[in-house]
Amino acid sequence: MNLTQGKTNTEYVIKDIKTDDKELKGFLFTLGCYEGESVTIISDLGENYVIAVKDARYSIDKELAEAIII
Repeated sequence: MNLTQGKTNTEYVIKDIKTDDKELKGFLFTLGCYEGESVTIISDLGENYVIAVKDARYSIDKELAEAIII
């Protein structure tokens, strides 16, 4: 399942980043979103998701959230 299907305030482990866009994959890597890393969904605001990765919080859009497989 991807991040958009997860529940808020639940910690997940990233299994894969599913995208053919190298720029998108690189951007997620700079945020700390890569295979084996823990991610927590803080809130779901319609098309935007607030996530916590490595003691930092980020707001990502639905496209990015769909690329993160948990």
